[in-house]
Amino acid sequence: MKSNGEHEKERKWQVTQQVASNLIVVAGGIVLYLILNNLDVVKDVVGELIGILSPFMAGLVLAYLLDGLARFFQQKLLGGRHRTFAVILAYMVTLLLLGLLLRIVLPQVVQSITVLVNRVPEYLRSLNTLVNDLSEQYGLDAKGLEALVGSYQDLIRKATDIVSNLLPQVVSYSAAIGSGVVSALTAVISSLYMMLSKETLLRQIRKLIWALMPEKAARRTLDICHKANAIFSGFINGKIIDSVIIGLLCYVGTSILRMPFAVLISVIVGVTNVIPFFGPFIGAIPSTMILLIFSPLSALEFVIFVLALQQFDGNVLGPRILGDSTGLSPLWVLVSIIVGSGLFGFAGMLVGVPTFAVLYTLLREYLNDRLAQKGIDEAGNPVAAAPEPQALAENEKPCAEK
Repeated sequence: MKSNGEHEKERKWQVTQQVASNLIVVAGGIVLYLILNNLDVVKDVVGELIGILSPFMAGLVLAYLLDGLARFFQQKLLGGRHRTFAVILAYMVTLLLLGLLLRIVLPQVVQSITVLVNRVPEYLRSLNTLVNDLSEQYGLDAKGLEALVGSYQDLIRKATDIVSNLLPQVVSYSAAIGSGVVSALTAVISSLYMMLSKETLLRQIRKLIWALMPEKAARRTLDICHKANAIFSGFINGKIIDSVIIGLLCYVGTSILRMPFAVLISVIVGVTNVIPFFGPFIGAIPSTMILLIFSPLSALEFVIFVLALQQFDGNVLGPRILGDSTGLSPLWVLVSIIVGSGLFGFAGMLVGVPTFAVLYTLLREYLNDRLAQKGIDEAGNPVAAAPEPQALAENEKPCAEK
């Protein structure tokens, strides 16, 4: 048997939870100091690592986007079975839609851009003539109008020069295109494997979480992941469907109104509509500028039409498709877009809203739990404590049993 001195010596060298926490804090501080002291090296290493893993990250994004379509086919058409066939069907439908897009829409977009670039000088001369006629007819300030038109013409010329210079350089980018094709194929293949082995990957991730985290933290982590997935999938899939419908409606409307470059404008409006809140404005501004150099009347008609279309989207179509997938008020949507775009650019504008919605949900749950612990509501008024489950069961028994 061990003596008391030996027991004391063993207890002295045992690592308690507090000691482990202190060691983790100290180690974290040292690591943070080393990272900040060698920030350039860390950025280069992280950049190279992201460049290597970028095809797999793109594959993960693609798998996440197509998983909703695969689950729809699996549940609605295949009775909840045949996951492999549902995944293949989702990829076939996606490839078919992309093929139709490349076959029908892309040539018309390229043709519209080519015509637009070639006819810019003619459009600008017509714009000058219109401005001179207006200034003579209505006695407007000719110098102010000329300055405005001159600024607009400079902007159009710069945009035209950029497009004209980029078109011949496409041929010289064959190596980059080849590398991009390899990366795209890697992303598609990796996304296919991810979707086919979805259940296995999720089971491995859950196993890792349960093994490395305390039980309470593991349950909380899985709960957060479940809520984040529901918010992200509902918002992103709904926004894609909403943008496709808006693009089609824009094409129908501009075709009925006989506007020039209907396909090009509809693609711009549909793509930019993916961005919440600012999307309609981002898409309407370049479209209006394109129409303005062709026909000011068409530009005015388009502005009226796109305002009506976005009102329909914001008040009728969007709420029916998206519902309350984020639970954010318009103010917080605006804040999330501005912060997301400031931190991560265009990607931040796309995922800023669902990311902020997840953080908002977690904060709301935390505050509600704190109020419940204090026994008050959000106005500070006392709240009656909920009856204990055992007492509640006793009260619900029939009178004959009491």
